Amino acid sequence: MMDFMGWSRSKELRIIRRSLGMRFKAYSLMLSLGLGMASSVSAADLNAAPVRTTTTNGWIITLTGNVELGPNFPGSDKYSVFGYPSIDYRRIGEPARWSAPDDGIDFTVFETPNFRLGPVVRWEGGRYLSSDRQLFGLRKVHWTVEPGVFVEFWPADWLRTRIEIRHGIDGHDGLVGDIAADLVQRAGRYTFSIGPRVSFGDSNFANAYFSVTPFEASLNGLVTPFKASGGITSAGALASVSYMWSEQWSTTAYAGYRRLVGDAADSSITRRIGSPDQFTVGAALSYSFVFAP
Repeated sequence: MMDFMGWSRSKELRIIRRSLGMRFKAYSLMLSLGLGMASSVSAADLNAAPVRTTTTNGWIITLTGNVELGPNFPGSDKYSVFGYPSIDYRRIGEPARWSAPDDGIDFTVFETPNFRLGPVVRWEGGRYLSSDRQLFGLRKVHWTVEPGVFVEFWPADWLRTRIEIRHGIDGHDGLVGDIAADLVQRAGRYTFSIGPRVSFGDSNFANAYFSVTPFEASLNGLVTPFKASGGITSAGALASVSYMWSEQWSTTAYAGYRRLVGDAADSSITRRIGSPDQFTVGAALSYSFVFAP
C-alpha cells in the first residue's frame, strides 16, 4: 500500500450548497477565496496522478468538475442537484496528499509527516421559502460562511482522523464542528475510503435552524413551538472511491449518510416538514496538467 503520509498539500474549492437560490453567489466568493490558498488541502481531492514532466520548476494544476445531490437545507427531505468547479495546484515534485470529499477548504500552517493544523472554512446553505413552500411563516436563514481551525492526524498510513471547529458568520452565529475518521486504501489505480462522521453545534446554531417560536408556529400551521439547544446534531458515515484513468484524468464518486440526533431530530421542523435522514451523493472528474512558466 502506498504511503499516504507522503502525499503533499493540495488546494481545492469545496462548496456544498443546500440552498439553490444562493449557490451562484456562494460559487463566486468561494472561488476567489480558494485561488488565494496555494497550500490548502482540497475538500474533495481526486488523487491527481503524478503528471510526467522534465522540469522541476512550476506547478501541477488539477481542474475539476463536480456534481452533487444533497438536502436543500439542514433537516430537509427535499433534494437538489447542483454542480460547481474546483481547482488544485501543487509544486512539481510534491505528491498529492489525500483528503476526503467533505473536508473544508483549509490552509496548512504547521505539519509533520503525520500531523497538520491550520485555518479552515466551510459554507453552510441557507433555508428559504423558495426551496420548500411548507416553510411558510418560518424565519429565513441566510447562507453562512464558517471560518475556523482544523487538526488532522494520521496514526497509521491507512487511517486519518480530523477535527474542524468553526464559527458561523451572518446566517447563523453559532459554533459548529465536525469529527471524522477515514480508513484509506489504495489498490492499483483505485483509492477507497470509508469512515464515520459526527457533527455538533451550539445553541445559536441549533436555534437558527431548528427552533420554532409560537408566532412562527401560528403562521405556519404545520409545526409546533420548539426551543432547540446545542449538542451533537448528527452522526453518520461517508465512503468514496477514486480511479486514475491516466496520468491526467481521474474520477471520484462518493456517498454519505447522516442521521440528525438530539434537538435537531426532535424539532417540529424536522419531524413535520423535513426528515432526520440526510443523504449526499456526488461525483467529480479532474484533469491535471503541468504549468511551468
